Amino acid sequence: MDNLSDALEKLKLASKDSATDSVDSCLDCLLKALANNHTEASVKIQEMGVLTLLPTLLSPQSSCTPKVANLIAELAKNEFMRGPCVEAGLIPPLIQLLTSSDQEVLLQTGRALGNICYDSHSLQAQLINMGVIPTLVKLLGIHSDNVALTEMCLIAFGNLAELDSSKEQFASTNIAEELVRLFQKQTEHEKKEMIFEVLAPLAENDVIKLQLVEAGLVECLLEVVAQTVDGEREEDVAQLKTSSDLMVLLLLGDESMQKLFEGGKGSVFQRVLSWIPSHNHQLQLAGALAIANFARNDGNCIHMVDTGIVQKLLELLDRHVDEGNVTVQHAALSALRNLAIPVVNKSKMLSAGVADVVLKFLQSEMPPVQFKLLGTLRMLIDTQAEAADQLGTNGKLVERLVEWCEAKDHAGVMGESNRLLSALIRHSKSKEVVKTVIQGGGVKHLVTMATSEHMIMQNEALVALGLIAALDLVAAEKDFVVSSLVSVLHKLLSDERSAPEIKYNSMILICAAMGSEPLHKEVQSLAFIDVVSRLRAHENKTVSHQASLTEQRLTAQS
Repeated sequence: MDNLSDALEKLKLASKDSATDSVDSCLDCLLKALANNHTEASVKIQEMGVLTLLPTLLSPQSSCTPKVANLIAELAKNEFMRGPCVEAGLIPPLIQLLTSSDQEVLLQTGRALGNICYDSHSLQAQLINMGVIPTLVKLLGIHSDNVALTEMCLIAFGNLAELDSSKEQFASTNIAEELVRLFQKQTEHEKKEMIFEVLAPLAENDVIKLQLVEAGLVECLLEVVAQTVDGEREEDVAQLKTSSDLMVLLLLGDESMQKLFEGGKGSVFQRVLSWIPSHNHQLQLAGALAIANFARNDGNCIHMVDTGIVQKLLELLDRHVDEGNVTVQHAALSALRNLAIPVVNKSKMLSAGVADVVLKFLQSEMPPVQFKLLGTLRMLIDTQAEAADQLGTNGKLVERLVEWCEAKDHAGVMGESNRLLSALIRHSKSKEVVKTVIQGGGVKHLVTMATSEHMIMQNEALVALGLIAALDLVAAEKDFVVSSLVSVLHKLLSDERSAPEIKYNSMILICAAMGSEPLHKEVQSLAFIDVVSRLRAHENKTVSHQASLTEQRLTAQS
């Protein structure tokens, strides 16, 4: 440590005299001390006030600059030294050095900045604001043959790409072309993984997604998939997963997805289709997720259903009824749900037996699968009376829906179960379906659904309850009383925040409920006539008209 103290004193003097040889030997001594006892030497260097000398030593013309930057990089390995490095004003001169043509200066400067800003989003944001991203992208293009510099750039990109504020700057550079070019040159697994780690966060940005597609990344990914699909080595499995996952991520952008779809004739789209019947679960998963992403507009959905994709997905699901790979089940159901959105596809998919295959997963205990199963069935029966009738009289399905309506730990499953229960009634308008729902104990859940914070769910519940009251009030009477239907309707009509359609359907339901003696008594006891008479002045003409009719009904039966 005595040698270190001497070197620190000499460095102070030498830095004032700009004696390059003396500075150089002092720096060697400091680096040696850090190598022997990193923490103790760092503390000593800080205590002696050396950090404040370093900005002046970071001159682009000085032969000592690489060692100064190296010294800063070594000091900043210690977390407690990063703050002092910032306070000493080291970041601005280090950033200026990134324009140097000296590769050693660039490497050590990159290390220094990386270590100072390690794990600090605020400091990384500061680098972004100082324009470091375009500079680093330019460096990658110029020095792509320098392995150490390339790795330094990739590590920096990986850290900066995690920040949302970086995406716009990255999108304004040619980062996509540079990364794809670099990827194409790599043969080693580790190097490809480094690039993947940069690509994944960047590809979350839709503009960069399209740039990566146009730069040819998809072709690179497909090649990796082809090379690793039958591999058994751990690195093959890892590369297969990373490339197929990244492929799916690129399809989340509307423009990039449509460019790859190419009207259903694109070679990429065709290749992805071939993944679905694959023996490899990872490819099956990626294939199904890719179809779900392609199925984000009606035109694509109609084309895919007409070209037989539904059958491929059904065969895939059939293979996983017993194998039970939850992620594949979830992905295939997601794809089917999206494909079922256009009206013209519903009857075709029902004829293909989609509902029957989906029902095979009714016993699944996995909430993600339950959620997608429910959404798929709900999309399928929308406007399809016959299918709604058939499913609505399926006692096992209704029993499971009622069970899931109580899944308080899984709000999504609970919400979808309620919505499907309502949809079965609304689209079938069938007394037999109503009877099945009443016998299955579903009425109370529909009443609760009418109090949802989501207006669309409130309305779906009220329409279904109105049909129950119209088609089989006698059978539903007890459930309506026990679940306090009349009280719920009174609150909905009294609440100024209730949407016009909620008020309208609540009044329709009140009129229907008055056909029951116990419900009629409840209506009278809650003075509904006062609430309804106020609604006659409602700005919505449909509501005010229905209020007049309801008031007449209440007055006539009072």
